[in-house]
Amino acid sequence: MGAGIAEVLARGGLAVVGVEINEDALERGRGHLKRSTGRAVQRGRLTEEGQRDILGRVTFATGFEGLAECDLVIEAVPERLDLKHTVFAELDRVCRDDAVLATNTSSLSVTEIAAGTGRPTSVVGVHFFNPAPVMKLVEVIATVRTEPDAVSRVAELVTSLGKTPVTIGDRAGFVANRLLFGYLNHAATMLDSGHATRDDIDAAMRTGAGLPMGPFTLMDLIGLDTCVQVLDAIYAESRDRRYAAAPVLRELVTAGLLGRKSGRGFYSYDPAETPAAAPAPDGPPPVVGLVGVGPLSDAIAALCERAGGRVHDSAAELSGCDLVIEAAQDAEAGRALLSTAAQAVKPGTVLAVTSVDGSVIRQAMATGRPADVVGLHLPDPSGTLAEIAATVATAPGTAVRAAALLGRLGLTTVRCRDRAGLIVDALRFPYLNDAAAMLGAGYADAASIDAAMTLGCGYPTGPIADLDRLGLDRAVTVLRALHAETGDPAVTPAPLLVEHVTAGVPLR
Repeated sequence: MGAGIAEVLARGGLAVVGVEINEDALERGRGHLKRSTGRAVQRGRLTEEGQRDILGRVTFATGFEGLAECDLVIEAVPERLDLKHTVFAELDRVCRDDAVLATNTSSLSVTEIAAGTGRPTSVVGVHFFNPAPVMKLVEVIATVRTEPDAVSRVAELVTSLGKTPVTIGDRAGFVANRLLFGYLNHAATMLDSGHATRDDIDAAMRTGAGLPMGPFTLMDLIGLDTCVQVLDAIYAESRDRRYAAAPVLRELVTAGLLGRKSGRGFYSYDPAETPAAAPAPDGPPPVVGLVGVGPLSDAIAALCERAGGRVHDSAAELSGCDLVIEAAQDAEAGRALLSTAAQAVKPGTVLAVTSVDGSVIRQAMATGRPADVVGLHLPDPSGTLAEIAATVATAPGTAVRAAALLGRLGLTTVRCRDRAGLIVDALRFPYLNDAAAMLGAGYADAASIDAAMTLGCGYPTGPIADLDRLGLDRAVTVLRALHAETGDPAVTPAPLLVEHVTAGVPLR
C-alpha cells in the first residue's frame, strides 16, 4: 500500500520521499514500485520514459529525518494503534509546523491516532483503496479537532491526482468498510449457521446481486486476518453484534488460513485442489405449470418460452407438469391457488411457491403435500438466478429435483433453508438499510455513499441508487420480515426509508 500511494503521488508529478523501517523493507518497497510501473509499461498504459520519470521522483530513506521538508506525510504502517502512535510521535518531532500529517488507516480511529502527536489539528485520515494506483476513491477523514484547511488541502490534492475524494467524519470503518464488512460478516454468519453453502452464497451474490465477486472470494482476496482486524475495530466502537467476527472467520485465522496470501482460506488456491466444474443440466426443458397472474407470472412464462419449455396455465393441464410454479401477487391468493393445484398434479411433481408472508412453510402446509413444496425466489425476474428454499417438511430429494428442472430452463440455481430473504435479499437489504441510516444521520450524502461503494469496492451501483432501483417499499417489506424473524433491531427499516415510502418519493 505504501508503494502504491508513492506511485500515485509520483504519477501526479510530485516529489516523494519513501521511508521504511530498514534497508530490506526499503528494497521490497522499491521493488513493488518498479514492478507496478513495469506492468503499466507492458500493457501500454505508460511509456518507458514515463516510468523513469516516476521512479526519479521518489527518494528512498530509512530515517524520519528525510521527511523534515515535506508538506504532507502519509503513514501506511500496519493497523496497530501502538505502532501508529510511535510513528506519529516521530513525525511530530521532525516535520515542519505547517505540514499535514495523514494516516491511511482503514479501520482505526483517526482521533486516537492524532492523540500521538502534539498537533492533532493537523492530522487527517486519507484512506486509499488497494491497489492505490488503480482505485479511484480516497476517503478523507476529519476529526473534531482537524483544521478545515488541512482537510481541504488534502481533498484538493486527491482531486489533482485524478482520484475522487469523499470527505467524512471519524467513524470506525468510515463509509466503504462500514458498509462492506457488515455484509461480509453477515455472509460468514450465514455460512456458520448452515443456512446455505459457501458456493451457493457466492454464486447468489454474483448472479443475483450483480457483484463482481461473492463475499467469500472477496474475503480471501482481502485477507481473513485483515477482515477480523477491521471487524474488531468497528465492533469496539459500535458494539453492534453484526460486526462481531463470525466464529468461522476467527477459526480460519487461528489456523493460519488467511486466504489467497496463505494459499487457503474459505477456498484452496492450490491448483491441484481446484474442483471440477459442475456438469451442465441434462435433459429437455421441463413442462411447467403456472398458476397466478401478474408481472412475475409473465416473466416466468417468457423465461420458459425462451428455454423451449411448455407452459400450462389451466387446471386441467397441470397433471402433465413436472414443475408447478405459484406466482400470485399476494400470499393469501397464492395459498388458495397452490392448494387447488396440489390436488391436480401427479405424484412427485415439484410445487414451487413464490408468494410468501415471511416463510414458505405456511404455504407448504396448506397444500396437504408439503414434502413436494419448495420456495422459489427470482431476485431479478429478468435475470438468471433462482433461489430454492427447502422447509423442514420438504422431502430430501425435492430441492434437488427443483434445481435440476430450473437448471434446464437456463437458470443458475442456489439452495438454502426457509428463512426470510433467502440469500440475496437477506444479505443485500441489511447492507442497503445501513447505507440509508448513514444518509439519514447526515454522516455522508447520497453521492458520497454511492461513490464509496462503486469506486472503492468495485460495486456496479451504489447502495442509494440500488434502493431506488429495487424499490423502497420492497426494501421495507424484506427488512420487516427479517426483523420479525430475528428480532434484531439492526434490521429495523431506517426511519428515512419508511419516511420516503410513506411519501412515495425516491431517495435521490
